[in-house]
Amino acid sequence: MHKEIQNRKMAVINANHFSDLIGFYDEVSQLFMKDEDWKVGTLDGFDDILYGVETDITWKNSPKSQEELGVNATREFYENKIRQGKPFNIELIQKKLDELNEGKGQTLFEILVEIIESHRDITLILC
Repeated sequence: MHKEIQNRKMAVINANHFSDLIGFYDEVSQLFMKDEDWKVGTLDGFDDILYGVETDITWKNSPKSQEELGVNATREFYENKIRQGKPFNIELIQKKLDELNEGKGQTLFEILVEIIESHRDITLILC
């Protein structure tokens, strides 16, 4: 078992390399899609690239990301989708924005962590 842990792949998301969601997408595209001709650009796309991945992910300087992908960035993210309209479900996004404004909704950082943790073959280490 110890040997299995030693051979496990490791990836580092370095918060010093980005300060917004687009930068995060660039960071994970570099990590997980080096040889692809497209990049991650959505939360669903990020979730999709993690299928079949078996690795330990260390999110270096995660408190920086927690701040930068916090309430303000999340509010802007939802407001942009509402302004854009179709193909987004405006009612659902407005509900998420309302929850966020009431202190009940998830931030982008929390959503990203939840996506990573939903993949059973990935271990996330926040530091």
